[in-house]
Amino acid sequence: MSLDLSTQQLARWIKESSSVLILTGAGMDTESNIPDFRGKEGWWRKLDPREVASTHTLSKNYTLFQEFYAMRYELLRKISPHEGHEVVAWLEKEGLIQGVATQNVSRLHRLAGSKTVYELHGNIQTFRCHSCEGTVNAELFLEKEGCPHCESPYLRPNVTLFGEILPQNAWDRTFELISGADLLLIIGTSLEVAPVNQLPYLCRGKKVYINRSIPYDYGFDLTIEGSAREVLVTLKEKLKEMD
Repeated sequence: MSLDLSTQQLARWIKESSSVLILTGAGMDTESNIPDFRGKEGWWRKLDPREVASTHTLSKNYTLFQEFYAMRYELLRKISPHEGHEVVAWLEKEGLIQGVATQNVSRLHRLAGSKTVYELHGNIQTFRCHSCEGTVNAELFLEKEGCPHCESPYLRPNVTLFGEILPQNAWDRTFELISGADLLLIIGTSLEVAPVNQLPYLCRGKKVYINRSIPYDYGFDLTIEGSAREVLVTLKEKLKEMD
């Protein structure tokens, strides 16, 4: 099915649905020039994520952990949302979706104006002490300072590391919304990372998969091959035509 016809079909389903949720992954952010860690040139190909982004490295090789996340933080500070992020925010503002759950830690959905965002893997823009859980600012982390609350040297971003469970509140709310959704849009994720890759199967309503490449037939109700930005911009045009 062409992009024109598939987005037209999706626009109709959105208009007919009372509960719509969006689930996004790395492919949502790559058009803002954020590397896709699991792509052919992704950073995960150069650094073992289980070695660097883990609680073990945080405690046993904090220098490597701090330098890796300081680099990521500085790079992300230069990144802005693209038009696709803005469309997601517009969909929420128009009352067409109930929110967005994301695997991404960039906070680009929030920067684009989305209000209801469930960060399933946390975010890299805020920081805390790993020892006492006290909130700290980015400068302390970047300057390798200790915790002002307990003097622990182990400061960290609020991301979910390997060896940790997902943020409970974000996970519980996403689980609840997806379970009751009439329509779920899955955008820019390979659906390879557990346990998030199991979330689509909780949805009893229609499921739409949008991705630049379609590695498998997941058996969803509609599959749209294309970039997140292109598909979402076209979708907005179709929705406006229906007004």
